[in-house]
Amino acid sequence: MAELGGLGVPDDGGSSGSEDEAGPCAAAAAQKREERLRKFRELHMKRNEARKLNHQEVVEEDKRLKLPANWEAKKARLEWELKVQEKKKECAAKGEDYERVKLLEISAEDAERWERKKKRKNPDLGFSDYAAAQLRQYQRLTRQIKPDLEQYEKLKEQYGEALYPTSDSLLHGSHVPAKEGIDRMVADLEKQIEKREKYSRRRPYNDDADIDYINERNAKFNKKAERFYGKYTAEIKQNLERGTAV
Repeated sequence: MAELGGLGVPDDGGSSGSEDEAGPCAAAAAQKREERLRKFRELHMKRNEARKLNHQEVVEEDKRLKLPANWEAKKARLEWELKVQEKKKECAAKGEDYERVKLLEISAEDAERWERKKKRKNPDLGFSDYAAAQLRQYQRLTRQIKPDLEQYEKLKEQYGEALYPTSDSLLHGSHVPAKEGIDRMVADLEKQIEKREKYSRRRPYNDDADIDYINERNAKFNKKAERFYGKYTAEIKQNLERGTAV
């Protein structure tokens, strides 16, 4: 055995040392492999989560694209109206005047800014044509519309999806307006008729007025000239009537 040792052949003691060194190496490799598998599982979970979030975003974007162009503005307007209704109910329960409470919450700067904006918005430029007059009337009437949200919720519960008509819905003869709506429409029409009569009344004719025109068109022109230049030509006109003009 000594000779074999002299020839460089490892004995039993050398074999046990190699096995001791291989043990820690294998444990380190297994630990490294486990660490890589753990990172791989984490990446796999993150990828699945990102895929799920991307799918949700695509669905939400598709819903937003199918909505009307001014949906966000309408939604904000409805939310504001709900807050106003809640505030009115709170004031009514406390016995307070809502308009007074609202004015107390508005600063002087905001009030001035709103007044300036109100004056700039939709100014009355007078009559230009019938299309512009009709548009102004339509805008005025639509601003007066106040939706009844409670009635809307009741109809929504009653009819469900049938409340929103489609191209296959039959609407003729299916809607019966409420008595309050009919009364409101009649009152508005009576106001329009009364206002129209005031603006379209015929000017009375004065028999004692001087006739200084040759036809109806010339009479209108003379009235305009008198309105703009009458105070400058009053003395000349009097001299011509007396015959003392030079």
